[in-house]
Amino acid sequence: MQTYLLLHLDSEGARYSEITETLVDLGFRPHTDGGYDFVYDWGRAATVGESLEFADRVQTALRGQRTYFRIESVEE
Repeated sequence: MQTYLLLHLDSEGARYSEITETLVDLGFRPHTDGGYDFVYDWGRAATVGESLEFADRVQTALRGQRTYFRIESVEE
């Protein structure tokens, strides 16, 4: 399973490099294929609950950085 993340940055918010560091600390890696900015590879199938919990962690990590995001998990 993979979780993809697309960012929308506010020019008054955190720098992209700071946001990248935060997301890499969560296990994401930069991604340039398919219209997303980052991807997290679970290495296995994850439950809906695990996926929602991970999205909550992303939201908490980005809080206060004036960043909007779209997250999508797919089984591949």
